[in-house]
Amino acid sequence: MSPERPRVHPSAAVGFELAVPDYELGRPGFPDTAVRFLVDRLRLGPGRVCVELGPGTGKLSQLLVPSGVRIVGIEPVDAMRRAFARNVPGGDLVGAVAEELPLRDGVADAAVAAQAFHWFDGLRSLAELARVLRPRSVLGLVWNIRDEDTPWVRAMTDVIEPYRGSTPSHRSMRWHAAFETSDAWSAPERTSFAYVHRTTPDRVVARVLSISFIAMLTDDERAAVAGRVREILPTGDEVDVPYVTGVWLSELRSSATIA
Repeated sequence: MSPERPRVHPSAAVGFELAVPDYELGRPGFPDTAVRFLVDRLRLGPGRVCVELGPGTGKLSQLLVPSGVRIVGIEPVDAMRRAFARNVPGGDLVGAVAEELPLRDGVADAAVAAQAFHWFDGLRSLAELARVLRPRSVLGLVWNIRDEDTPWVRAMTDVIEPYRGSTPSHRSMRWHAAFETSDAWSAPERTSFAYVHRTTPDRVVARVLSISFIAMLTDDERAAVAGRVREILPTGDEVDVPYVTGVWLSELRSSATIA
């Protein structure tokens, strides 16, 4: 019996279809130090091809393109693809899922996923990446993680999390189990970068409203969340949001067995 066809989690399929305006307004990019690290360790540059899983509106892609690498984005959400096309002109984009890559064997030199890998069926995605990447290629997984040692940031998380339900989270580390099971990939190693995102109160609220399961709430519920977040934020015209940007790297073994 063939495996069940993968589908996009409802929170992502519906929430991110609705969230693009808030996503573009509120989501931070990534620190220069982390971007330079990725470009160096993934050996990105002219003549190289990098598959990006779930690129969304292109927040990371825009920062990698100046290296000269060719980005091939795999994005299943229509609204996100439209935003990516605006933000990354000339970038290649495919409407597909990470578990079924419509790419030929050995076509790419590297892969990345930013704020995304926890959404996927990890084992199936890793098997597909092992097929389309060349041996010794490197996969980079990136997350901006709010620094909850800051009290108001912790309070903001307390507003958000009761709405999560079954929506996957990178913080659970469940995504890591696929690497423990796969014989194709090395154990991912983490490097962390401090990142302070200077923004405005309105953009912080938009950042919260761009969360998939918050975007799916009723208008009244979203307004209530926005109001509670505004009460928590520091006063002033600008807000410094502290993050730790985690970059996890895993190498495709030269003798990988592709399931």
